[in-house]
Amino acid sequence: MKKMTVLIAALFAIAAPLASSAAMDHSDHGSMDMGHGNHSMMDMGDIAHQEVMDGVKATFKVMSMKEHMKGMEMPKGMKETHHLAVEFQDAKTGKALTEGEVKVKVQGPDKVEQTKDLMGMQGHFGADFDLSKKGKYGVMCKFQLKDGKVRNAKFWYTVK
Repeated sequence: MKKMTVLIAALFAIAAPLASSAAMDHSDHGSMDMGHGNHSMMDMGDIAHQEVMDGVKATFKVMSMKEHMKGMEMPKGMKETHHLAVEFQDAKTGKALTEGEVKVKVQGPDKVEQTKDLMGMQGHFGADFDLSKKGKYGVMCKFQLKDGKVRNAKFWYTVK
């Protein structure tokens, strides 16, 4: 627990404060069409973590790049092995929350850290990470949605 506290403190020290004026609208521009047809990315993969924070339900999914890129050719030299997706919903109405900024830091079992801004993608935010080593990964997420509140989530994800 002490390690996780230190990791969270490090995340805040590294992550620049997210200004509400910098929040982007990913609903119709700046979002990436991954060519997955009519099914949602959130229909793929297993739920790694789900939590309600200050009126927002966050659902995190982790899927292999093979599953994520199903039907598409994997780019040569790609070192990322997994896609991390997070979907935000209003906890009361279930309405998708697709506007904002999301930053995720993943620390592997070998203590190597990866920090990325997640991109808005068809109703969720996502990015690819290298989770090639077996063991526990600490996942820390800091996000600011359209309401301007900064929220945090953290969880452990185990690669077997």
